Amino acid sequence: MSRTELRELLTGLAKQYPAHLVQGQLEDIPRIAFHIEYLLQACGSAHSAKPALCDLGGGIGLFSVGCAAAGCKRVVLIDDFRDRINQQQDDPVLSLHKKYGVEVLSRDVVAEGIADLGGGFDAITSFDSMEHWHHSPKKLFAQVVEALNPGGVFFLGGPNCVNARKRLTVPFGIGKWSSMESWYEDEVFRAHVREPDVDDLHYIARDMKLVDVNILGRNWLGLSHRKRFVRMIAPFFDYPLRLNPSLCSDIYLVGKKREAV
Repeated sequence: MSRTELRELLTGLAKQYPAHLVQGQLEDIPRIAFHIEYLLQACGSAHSAKPALCDLGGGIGLFSVGCAAAGCKRVVLIDDFRDRINQQQDDPVLSLHKKYGVEVLSRDVVAEGIADLGGGFDAITSFDSMEHWHHSPKKLFAQVVEALNPGGVFFLGGPNCVNARKRLTVPFGIGKWSSMESWYEDEVFRAHVREPDVDDLHYIARDMKLVDVNILGRNWLGLSHRKRFVRMIAPFFDYPLRLNPSLCSDIYLVGKKREAV
């Protein structure tokens, strides 16, 4: 599937969301397309280009349903669906996922794990979720390794706690870790608990004993910023910053389970 075809596919899926969610999903297509393209490329060298995958903490977003619609042979989505946006929905959004064959499991993945799913996954992914977890994912990530086929891909992404913007603005008192409202007004705090940096991703890769490790940087936060001026200038900084992921707003770990000897 070409890049153009993938974006057309995602656009069609986004337009099937409830009306008040459509624009947000359309704006997220560049990020989701990158995730799917990179994942299929990473899996293609060792396994089928249409892998069996499990996505951790993906919520109602386009990634899992996009993978299913793109032809992945099995897609499992795990989330506790307790974020505010989930509480505002009835079933129609997840009905779209199920329509395309996504297996939807509602659970606290850090507390309950994925050991009961068995193995057989060519890829396990988690994007913009780990920074919300209140407990260590060490045990979960050990189960991730067990669930991956030899040579299977682990693709982890999240916001960078020390990106270039924060390094520049924090000395001026700008850049709180999370909003007061998200901590004070909601009964349960669901915002960012601990954002990683590049060293943290390498730490995780070593602990999981991953091989062929790659750290990537992207800058989705600037490209989708609420201020038009920031969105306009962000593309000029995006590509240079990618050369040094430690400065990017979004960072990724891609690694593989060691092949059987």
